[in-house]
Amino acid sequence: MENRPKFEDITSFENFNKYYWYRDELSKICRSLKIEHRGTKQELMNNIKKYFSGKLIKKKVSKKYIKKTHNISINTPLLECNFSFNSKFRHYFSKITGIISFKFTADMATAWRKVKNENDKNFTIQNMLDIYYGKSNYAKYDNSMCQWNRFVKDFCEDEKSFLYSNKLKVASILWKEIRNSKKEKVYHKELLDKYSEKIKDYQK
Repeated sequence: MENRPKFEDITSFENFNKYYWYRDELSKICRSLKIEHRGTKQELMNNIKKYFSGKLIKKKVSKKYIKKTHNISINTPLLECNFSFNSKFRHYFSKITGIISFKFTADMATAWRKVKNENDKNFTIQNMLDIYYGKSNYAKYDNSMCQWNRFVKDFCEDEKSFLYSNKLKVASILWKEIRNSKKEKVYHKELLDKYSEKIKDYQK
């Protein structure tokens, strides 16, 4: 197994991106670089990418939004209506879309984070609707950050996984083997044979 190098020994984002990093690890790296360390995993990865290109993302200063309104319309900016992913706004979006069991999407959540981070006072309810209907590219959720979840899902769907009494434990052992390597972070059947000695104690 190839050991993952220490961050200070990595000289490019291309090399950095070959390895798997947890969000907490990314946050600590950003702290050590004295750049913005808050946000989603995707945002932290982007901060580090810009660091390698010579552009430092400064720590954000919390902003207070003074102007508020209780009269909500599709043209109301999100920052003026105390927007939140709660039952009140689910009901509101349900009413204007005609969808009874309305659910906010990952792209909408990503857009809301961007609105807050950039203090975008012009982003409205209508803009959020455009994202819901796929009419806007204002912000996109990066599914590539869910590698571990996909790995476990694919492993559990493999018929061979039923040979093991503790699927999650076996998946974590296999994941650890590829997490710190340059190998693609996906599950494939060959891993069961390659690391059979390490997982044999969990066979039924």
